Amino acid sequence: MGRSSGILLPISSLPSDYGIGSFSKEAYDFVDFLEKAGQSYWQILPLGQTGYGDSPYQSFSTFAGNPYFIDLEALVEAGYISREETAALYFGSSSRYVDYQEMYKNRYQILARAYQNSPYALKNRRKWENEEEQEKQEAFEAFIVKNRDWLGDYALYRAVKRDLGNSSYIEWEDEIRLRRPEAMQAYRDRLADDIRFVEFQQYLFYTQWMDLKHYANEKGIRIIGDLPIYVAFDSADTWSHPELFEFDEKGFPTLVAGVPPDAFSATGQLWGNPIYRWDYHKKTDYAWWMNRLAYAFELYDVVRIDHFRGFDEYYTIPYGAETALKGEWLPGPGAALFKVMEERFGKKEIIAEDLGILTPSVYKLLKDTGYPGMKVLQFAFDGGNRNEYLPHNHVKNSFVYTGTHDNDTTMGWYQSQDSWHRDYIRRYLGVAGQEFKARDLIRAAMMSVADTAIIPMQDYLEVGSEGRINTPSTLGDNWKWRLGREDLKDSLAWEIREMTETYDRLRK
Repeated sequence: MGRSSGILLPISSLPSDYGIGSFSKEAYDFVDFLEKAGQSYWQILPLGQTGYGDSPYQSFSTFAGNPYFIDLEALVEAGYISREETAALYFGSSSRYVDYQEMYKNRYQILARAYQNSPYALKNRRKWENEEEQEKQEAFEAFIVKNRDWLGDYALYRAVKRDLGNSSYIEWEDEIRLRRPEAMQAYRDRLADDIRFVEFQQYLFYTQWMDLKHYANEKGIRIIGDLPIYVAFDSADTWSHPELFEFDEKGFPTLVAGVPPDAFSATGQLWGNPIYRWDYHKKTDYAWWMNRLAYAFELYDVVRIDHFRGFDEYYTIPYGAETALKGEWLPGPGAALFKVMEERFGKKEIIAEDLGILTPSVYKLLKDTGYPGMKVLQFAFDGGNRNEYLPHNHVKNSFVYTGTHDNDTTMGWYQSQDSWHRDYIRRYLGVAGQEFKARDLIRAAMMSVADTAIIPMQDYLEVGSEGRINTPSTLGDNWKWRLGREDLKDSLAWEIREMTETYDRLRK
């Protein structure tokens, strides 16, 4: 792998007229910006439908895509909804932040209207009875068949959830919660149109995303996607496959996931995701994981595996605990899962999210797999000159970041440091006596020996803490920041390109 670089920007952070970033013209404009800037990668966050806390790491399905990302303009052009209908929508008062409450209230309503006016509805309109629309319907049916292993359960789960007031599946009556055949069939029959609507959303999501990915690839931009290690408790995955998780006989979790106290939280992070029953997965030759990885390799060019340490050892917290202070580390599947993956798919490009306190066995797993890890410069300025995140300690087989979606922006981070650390940061970066800028840390990342440098878009814009994407262990103010259309100036693209070329990271 040669030297290269890219930009981290979630789809939700793109500008648009409809309250959240989507697979719209603005996404294609951002690809054009990356091309001008000489970049090789666009790194995004998980594309799943967000659930609890609006987090892409708490999705209703590990396979399904987020309907919020569907481009409404494409539905207008197709004749499924009108310009007047989209103009009447309200998605919040700020173009700089996502208002998830308004998004939830309005997005599904307009998508439902589009569905009813489309050739895909169960009761489709006569105007769609022509050869071209027949081909579209056949493609839709083929998509349903291709993805039947997950789509059928997911569509039923979403339809039942909506029918039951959006309650968690654990609150459903036993007949449907425990998937008794008579109840399953009764809901399928009664909610057939609702199920079809969910399938419609997933088809639009998939086709629009693949069109965008194809456009990026043609421009020489490769997509780095994100695969969360865990699934959400309230998800189609846990409801349809309880045998995969540490649940009791009544379907309740016995253990949940998190991490002990670390740089992000003094009481640890209580994620609440169910824990895998790894002995069962091993018996199936990791079949569910292979299906999940196969789909990820279809959606992305490179897959970043979140919380890679969890495959070596994973932290378990008793279900019902209020913090992550009292937990236990247990052994994970180790290299066995990745050996099966390589036997099935061959060599794939993986990034191991190896942040946090690492043990010798984690380092061994990284070495055995050969996957590049991550070097985050905001972690570099504690612990002296042997800190592994300091650029002079980097290794070639790694990805270097100024910060990630879980960090403050570089400017926000610097401003939060005490005077000693600020002085140390400036001295190390060679800007002592000058005002610190995010560019100074970006330059250190670009100079690093690490093969690839990924920079959050906010840092190129010198944005402060108002641009932070996520603060771990908090709720209510995350995953909201958005780019402004006026931010993507040609002058910025050329400035990024010049720095990229200077440090031999220009797209070849």
